[in-house]
Amino acid sequence: MEYTHHYTSPLGAITLASDGESLTGLWFDGQKYFAATLSPGHREAALPVFDAAKRWLDTYFAGRAPAFTPKLAPKGTAFRRAVWQVLLTIPRGETRTYGEVGRAVAGQLGLSRMSAQAVGGAVGRNPISLLIPCHRVVGADGSLTGYAGGVEKKRRLLSLEGADLSALSLPRRGTAL
Repeated sequence: MEYTHHYTSPLGAITLASDGESLTGLWFDGQKYFAATLSPGHREAALPVFDAAKRWLDTYFAGRAPAFTPKLAPKGTAFRRAVWQVLLTIPRGETRTYGEVGRAVAGQLGLSRMSAQAVGGAVGRNPISLLIPCHRVVGADGSLTGYAGGVEKKRRLLSLEGADLSALSLPRRGTAL
């Protein structure tokens, strides 16, 4: 059985999902791939993991670094989970390019290289936004591309974390807009 809970953030409504023990989803309502890993038979519930996630989100949106992470269990292929593990290593307020993430994943998998496009697909389908910080991944040219919640949310999240936005830019064209 899967469960959901709702949270109101300064950037909009968020839906949380759980298997009863771990957080399995966190999406801004209406974002691309919203609830893509959530089963149709879920129900609303109050669970300790949701309480922990709400404490994490309250701390995060207050501009502080949470000192804990709720138990996470993202659903995805082994490749996607490998990409998401690399995302968890990106420090608060810092960014990495898709290529840098790809090189890290390739190294973990014993490959000589990894397609930035494949990495982008996995980053974009991250089912636990914010806690698995896909918003910290940027284009090779520093453009704020590819955030399922929207480029403006990505910019605001990085700003909240104290990232240096001076080297980053909004894309001038493409699907990220």
